[in-house]
Amino acid sequence: MLLKQNRVVDRLTLLMNRKRQSVLLKIIGLWTLGAQFTVPLCSLAADLETIAHRGQLIVAVKDSLRPLGFRDAKGNLQGLEIDIAERLAQELLGKSGSVVFKPVSNRDRLAVVMNGQVDLTIASVTATTSRSRIVSFSAPYYLDGTALITNISAIQGLTDLTNRTIAVLNDSSTIATLRYRLPQAKLIGVNSYIEAKALLESGKAIAFASDTSVLSGWVQEFPTYRLLPLRLSTEPLCVVLPKGVQYDELRRRIDRALDRWKAEGWLQQRAIYWGLL
Repeated sequence: MLLKQNRVVDRLTLLMNRKRQSVLLKIIGLWTLGAQFTVPLCSLAADLETIAHRGQLIVAVKDSLRPLGFRDAKGNLQGLEIDIAERLAQELLGKSGSVVFKPVSNRDRLAVVMNGQVDLTIASVTATTSRSRIVSFSAPYYLDGTALITNISAIQGLTDLTNRTIAVLNDSSTIATLRYRLPQAKLIGVNSYIEAKALLESGKAIAFASDTSVLSGWVQEFPTYRLLPLRLSTEPLCVVLPKGVQYDELRRRIDRALDRWKAEGWLQQRAIYWGLL
């Protein structure tokens, strides 16, 4: 009789374990399919107290996006966002040299915060409604947006671009902006900035549309080009933080610092220094 009861218990235990495994696999599957839109089950990111105890602020940045974050001839990181990360670390930890940079690709800018690989991301991230569902954002530190560059002196404004060919990165949000602001323009998609430059050099495109920050770096590197004196849209660049009440104090400290830097004129000075204003 006891043996029979044990067998029943073993079968029930097996069924329960299988059910748990099935539920876990479904959760993992949903996370894998929709990682960029699903909040992870837990966050390993550090709160302000943990960061202070560690004595270092770990920040994801770009290392090839002039003038926001890029490497100089000696391989050192520099740019507006590098300046912000360095001063923010000093602000939070009370000492210089307390920031650790982690170069990151565009597709991983949010994920590295969500899974706790970094404390913050300062890497040309625009605050959007969809993104705010999975991460938190600071107040803006720079207003980016859509701009255009050209190497043709006769092009001065939007009216000069009517019925003309404009290069734009494939699958970028810039496409919708151009279709709204320049409905009669002909758009030609490219997969990289190198392709865009080739089209401009060959005369197959009259202008190239992209983020103002990126194009500011372009004209610094290639002085024969110039930014047209207009913006087709305005988009706020913000610091990315983990989502959760335990990170509210960190976000408030960052927001207070950014507000003070704006009032003091420091953010504007750095933006001018890097050719962004």
